[in-house]
Amino acid sequence: MKLPTIGAAVLAAAMTLAAGHLTAQSQPQQTPAQDDSEKEIERYRQMLSDPFSNPGFLAVDRGEALWAEKRGTKNVSLEGCDLGEGPGKLEGAFAKLPRWFADADRVMDTEQRLLWCMDKLQGFDTKDVVARRFSGPGRASDMEDLTAFIANKSSGMKIEPQLKHAKELEMAAIGEELFYRRGGVMDFSCATCHAEEGKRIRLQGLPNLSVQGATAQATMASWPTYRVSQSALRTMQHRLWDCYRQQRWPVPEYGSDSLTALTVFLQKQAAGGEIAVPSIKR
Repeated sequence: MKLPTIGAAVLAAAMTLAAGHLTAQSQPQQTPAQDDSEKEIERYRQMLSDPFSNPGFLAVDRGEALWAEKRGTKNVSLEGCDLGEGPGKLEGAFAKLPRWFADADRVMDTEQRLLWCMDKLQGFDTKDVVARRFSGPGRASDMEDLTAFIANKSSGMKIEPQLKHAKELEMAAIGEELFYRRGGVMDFSCATCHAEEGKRIRLQGLPNLSVQGATAQATMASWPTYRVSQSALRTMQHRLWDCYRQQRWPVPEYGSDSLTALTVFLQKQAAGGEIAVPSIKR
């Protein structure tokens, strides 16, 4: 992807402003107004956390119907799809994804595996599914709905990153490298925002994902989530895609191995976190 040319002076000024913003926002002290705003945001989330109030559960219901729907040239459902625990077994599967699959000889996340099952199991043309990978106004996403349904089957369970196979270990190492890799016109990396305590973007706190523990657990265990600001359920694929877009990197391809590698690393950081999905966020 060719990026637009930016004058050196403009780029330098933009980077200086961005660096200053991040530095200023990285101070852990909060004003009373910020404290009050965060409390109100959290109160709003709690009001919508009940299944009868969280619109994300509508995606779960749609995903359940899609899971059982017969489609493709083979006219079969996804109920025979093996997500790691055996064909059709969903309880606990999401908690162990991404993982290596012998039949594909690849490490796959949930959405990669679903696309593989659609192709191999159903004989289903996934072109339209990929084109609608992210939902929009009046346009649902099969991938978001199916991921919400599958992930919900692991709610209450612990994140268990799979790091036994050589390719799983390799993906974790690649993901860590990608987390710290700087690039794009702003020379940002994931670590620019997520490797220090107390950083913020406006009223939004930025979790430090560079260390294992409670913060990483709470972050990764809450995806997929219903984004109030977007009126849509979003998956980790969308979150990472949007992060790269905001960093002004060329956006990654949907279902790419690079995003899976980054997810493996983040799941490693979040090992032991209790899954509660779909959650609800700003």
